[in-house]
This record gives sequence, C-alpha cells and structure tokens, in this order.
Amino acid sequence: MRKLNGLRKTRDGIDIYGPDAFLGMQAAGQVAAKILDEMIEHVFPGQTTAEIDRIIEEKIKDSGSTSATIGYRGYQHASCISVNHVVCHGIPGDKKLKDGDILNIDVTVIVDGWFGDTSRMYVAGKLSRKSERLIQVTHDALFKGIEVVRPGATFGDIGHAIQSYVEGNRMSVVRDFCGHGLGRVFHAPPNVLHYGRAGAGPVLEEGMIFTIEPMVNLGRPETKVLADEWTAVTRDKSLSAQFEHSIGVTANGFEIFTLSPAGRFHPTYDAS
Repeated sequence: MRKLNGLRKTRDGIDIYGPDAFLGMQAAGQVAAKILDEMIEHVFPGQTTAEIDRIIEEKIKDSGSTSATIGYRGYQHASCISVNHVVCHGIPGDKKLKDGDILNIDVTVIVDGWFGDTSRMYVAGKLSRKSERLIQVTHDALFKGIEVVRPGATFGDIGHAIQSYVEGNRMSVVRDFCGHGLGRVFHAPPNVLHYGRAGAGPVLEEGMIFTIEPMVNLGRPETKVLADEWTAVTRDKSLSAQFEHSIGVTANGFEIFTLSPAGRFHPTYDAS
C-alpha cells in the first residue's frame, strides 16, 4: 500500500510522487508499449525507418495521446529509430532496412499530462548470432538493474548491477547517455547512470519515477554525435543495442509501467 499522497522533492531535486501518479504513469506507459507491440509486423527488410515512424505517429494519434518528441528541441518525428551501430536518437529516414539489421525503436507519449517512455529492439529478417547475443545481454542487463530497485538502494547500485553484468559478458556500457527522471515532464532529475559503484549516489525512495535504458556496445563504449546534432553512433562502428522501461519505486520494490501487453518486449519472444 502506497502512503504517499503529495508531491515533494528530495534534497537531490528528485520528485516524489503519490499513488495517483503511478496510475497516470501506468496508463501512459501502456499506450507506448502497445504501440511498440504493434510495430513488430512493420519491421522487415526493404522497409524504411521513415515509414515506421509514419505508422507510429498515426498510432499515437489514433490512441488519443500526444507524441512527446515531435517539436521537442526542434525534433520532428514521433520516434527515434537507431539501426546497427547507431546508439540512440537515430532520425527516421528513407534508407531501407537490410536483412539482419537490428534496430531500437524509442517512443514517448503523453497521456493526461503523464509521459510514457520506452524502447526495445527489433530485427529485420534473420538475426545473426552476434546480434542475438548483444540483444540478449542488453535485455538482461536492463532487468539486472531493475531488480535492485527498492527503497534504501542507491542509483549506484543500479549502475553497478548493469555494468558488472555487461562487462562480465565482454561488452561495454555506453557512458555518454543515461536514464532520467520522468512524470509530468519528459526529463527530470536524477540522471540514471548505467555504470557506477554500489552504494554511491542518491538513495531510492518510494514514489520516485525514472527510466532505466542501458545502451550496450559489442565494441568499445565511446560514442560520437553526427552533424545532425541528434544521431549518436559508436566510434568504432561496433553494433549497439538498447532496451528501456519506465519504472516507479514502490514500498517493497518497483513497478514497471511499460511492460509489453502482448509479452513481446524481447524480439525473439516467439522462440522463447
């Protein structure tokens, strides 16, 4: 039972929300997750990311929600679509997907003032073994981080759990981008790092809401942002993957707001 009824900030500037916020976040998260479920059939060799984005924009309008990204800092698309060595913030375009391409689709919607933010991986055609392993490690790393969320844990505990798992699998965690606070604004404190030292950072409290969204590279962790000032790529051109959930801290652990309604969060759900 959640006892928080108001809104306050911690000394670190992190918002503490009450139970009504959790209901609002669940509603927004489920709209975004359902849209991503419905995009599976639209990812295939020969498809363009521009067409995927067009369909997402249409589905957002049909849901009665609003895109949080159209118009955000000048961005003009309903999604970010990051293919192969693109780490995040890939801009949809006319280039066609090839067999074996992996891509992250990131969608954020606004429902009654609440922001639902989530992303997951997709595969165009046949998945290669190295891509499959990268996707699996990234997926599992996200849940390693989520599993430590509870009052009294720290944000360093989240980052340490993710980093330890990823590096134990001889991959690297991107350090240039992180998760973030969420709620009635798109981005708010804290920065949720996907690496770090156990016990470090602010202490988690019931009522905190934020994203965890590790980006994992097959090669080195360094990234660079292209001239469009959005698209981030791996410096060594190695493959990259990402999964993202929006979560809230409950009295005894966590609530994931963006769970896939159809159980399709992992791209190989049919085989699992």
